Amino acid sequence: MVGTANGGKRPITPVTPDAPVTPRQAFSVVNGGQDPGLRSGPGSVNGSGCGGGGVGFTREQVEALLNMKIKAKDKFNLKEKCDLMMEYIKKLRLCVKWFQDFEGGLSLEHEKLKKLFESAEKKSNEMEMLMNAKEEELSAIIEELRNNYSVLQEKFTKEESEKLAAVETLTTEKNARTTAEMSQASLTEDLEKAQDECSSANQKIISLNDMYKRLQEYNTGLQQYNSKLQTELNQTSETLSKVEHEKAALMENLSKLRGHHESQQAQLASTKASLEESIQLKEALASEVGCLRGDLHKVREDRDRQLSLVQDLTAEVVQYKECTGKSAVQLGTLTSRSQELEVKCASQIDTIKRLQERLATAQKKLELSDLSSIETRAGYEEEKKLNSELIIRLAEAEAKVIEGEALRKKLHNTILELKGNIRVFCRVRPLLLDEGMEDETKPISFPTTTEALGRGIEVLHHGQTHPFMFDKVFMPQTTQEEVFEEVSQLVQSALDGYKVCIFAYGQTGSGKTHTMMGTPGSYDDKGLIPRSLEQIFEARQKLKEQGWKYEMQVSMLEIYNETIRDLLSANKCSTEGSANKQQYAIKHDANGTTYVSDLTIVDVRSSKEVSYLLNRAAQSRSVGKTQMNEQSSRSHFVFTLRIFGVNETLEQQVQGVLNLIDLAGSERLSKSGSTGDRLKETQAINRSLSSLSDVIFALAKKEEHIPYRNSKLTYLLQPCLGGDSKTLMVVNVSPAPSSVNESLCSLRFAARVNACEISIPRRQTSMRYMEPRLSYG
Repeated sequence: MVGTANGGKRPITPVTPDAPVTPRQAFSVVNGGQDPGLRSGPGSVNGSGCGGGGVGFTREQVEALLNMKIKAKDKFNLKEKCDLMMEYIKKLRLCVKWFQDFEGGLSLEHEKLKKLFESAEKKSNEMEMLMNAKEEELSAIIEELRNNYSVLQEKFTKEESEKLAAVETLTTEKNARTTAEMSQASLTEDLEKAQDECSSANQKIISLNDMYKRLQEYNTGLQQYNSKLQTELNQTSETLSKVEHEKAALMENLSKLRGHHESQQAQLASTKASLEESIQLKEALASEVGCLRGDLHKVREDRDRQLSLVQDLTAEVVQYKECTGKSAVQLGTLTSRSQELEVKCASQIDTIKRLQERLATAQKKLELSDLSSIETRAGYEEEKKLNSELIIRLAEAEAKVIEGEALRKKLHNTILELKGNIRVFCRVRPLLLDEGMEDETKPISFPTTTEALGRGIEVLHHGQTHPFMFDKVFMPQTTQEEVFEEVSQLVQSALDGYKVCIFAYGQTGSGKTHTMMGTPGSYDDKGLIPRSLEQIFEARQKLKEQGWKYEMQVSMLEIYNETIRDLLSANKCSTEGSANKQQYAIKHDANGTTYVSDLTIVDVRSSKEVSYLLNRAAQSRSVGKTQMNEQSSRSHFVFTLRIFGVNETLEQQVQGVLNLIDLAGSERLSKSGSTGDRLKETQAINRSLSSLSDVIFALAKKEEHIPYRNSKLTYLLQPCLGGDSKTLMVVNVSPAPSSVNESLCSLRFAARVNACEISIPRRQTSMRYMEPRLSYG
């Protein structure tokens, strides 16, 4: 379709500088990348700094350049006007090239800042992970030390309980010893009575004295043994008190145990006091024995009577000795156990020292880790600050890129406007095997002069040469990709929010459908329509980074025998020529938007969906066999892509329209041999093309009335031919000698089109909301 449908929402953003799409490169004009005037000598703009070295433009200079109006001294002097125009175009090219280089530099800086930001962020993440690992390691060490401390505390509690049990046993033994001493005192009293009774017998007195001496010696040995035990007990007590003080100094949480130990020491002190009292009592008894010696004489008379009693006492003394031996064995056992406890205490002291050393080492490690953590956090803060600065610089670079892109769009579209809104390309297809002999003179040639190279074409007819000049001329060996490189910038204008129309014109069999559609199933031989769609959808994906969101709608129709057919309609009746079943009306609104009522419009999201729709439309299109072409298009095919874009960040919205039209081929009835339905089709095609020629002539002469309504084709193309659209006509020419007349007519018509001047295109920025349409997912 030509124009936009009554709906729309979103804008299209420009392609980024590093995109592989051709429209992003320097605009190479329509004439093979250079204008003839720029190749004429070494003083051209291309050789004088177009690369950007040493040349710069400010915003004021660019605005002044864009707003500059070209005024010739003599408005009828076309040569002077043309020279001024070429000079202006040179300046614009220089400005565009400088901005493209500037945009490339900004893109490189943008990528560099982005990489710096990513590396800084990665480094900060690694530092944070390292800090977390160190914290976990120190937490594990601290937890292990706590577990060891709890185990040692349990062992210490157990040893204290064993020590208390040993002290209790020692107290019991001491009580038994005290009991034995009391029994000894009672026996001494009985002995004194016996001595009193045996004082009369000298022999018995002597034996008793000897026995008393032995008993006294034995008591002396016991006293020495008791003093030795007391010394060992004092040493043990001192050792235990030292251990207790050291443990109390190391661990404050053992204060309760220390108090308990002090109470045990108090009990031991009381035991010592009781032992001292026993010793004093023994000394008193010894003094009393001395007194009793004087009384021995009194008991001699009772010696015989007391002999039996002495024997009994002797037996009791033996028993006392046995009891004393058992006490000595038990005291040795207690001594060995006390030594074992001392060894355990020493080992525990060593363990505590080792734990203290490990705790000090862990504390040092913790301090070092705290320092490294502080340094890491400081580095992280620095990296964070650097990242924020990089983000600010990145935002500034992105703003510069957006500003440069907007200016590039403006310059790009200004250059296209200066080149003329209706531009004409000429393409000559290759010669087929059955179309001419090698010895025949070729009717079409291409001049090689500097001015006409890539733009000129000559036709030899009846010995006379007819030269033509167009914006670009493609030779037979030109590939589909090379053709699209010249057309792609118009596709870019559609993305920028302009109406764009590209249509193929020529006689039957000149290669129009091949230029527009290409060869089915061949990737390298794709035509303008599939390549344009690929470019648009690739640009759509890249423009998301700049905040652009947009939707696209597709419609396809054909004009067959002056009847509009919807090629995407699900109703097959609409494609079988029944005009009564479905009427489609062409309408134009006040904004210059053209749409067809009741036409099927499909929302698309990828180039694959559009390819499917193109295949579906190709199957429905009217084709037929003639003497000039096996598969001749018998209708005008119109493909319309509506683009609705919006950028909420920039608060911009645009809508563009891309019309790609494959016209039916003109033909002479004498050569096509059409009859019946083919004759009606040929007549309808020739009438519509004749109406197109009338419109072109009227535009060229700037007549007040332009006969757009003479045919459905011209009425549909009205915005493209006389409105604010950017229009490109690709005239296709056959090199066959038998087609020289038709080729000459096509080139003359194209020359008239190239001479037309229409109004300046307008960018569509006001949008209406899109109506819901069919969607293929």
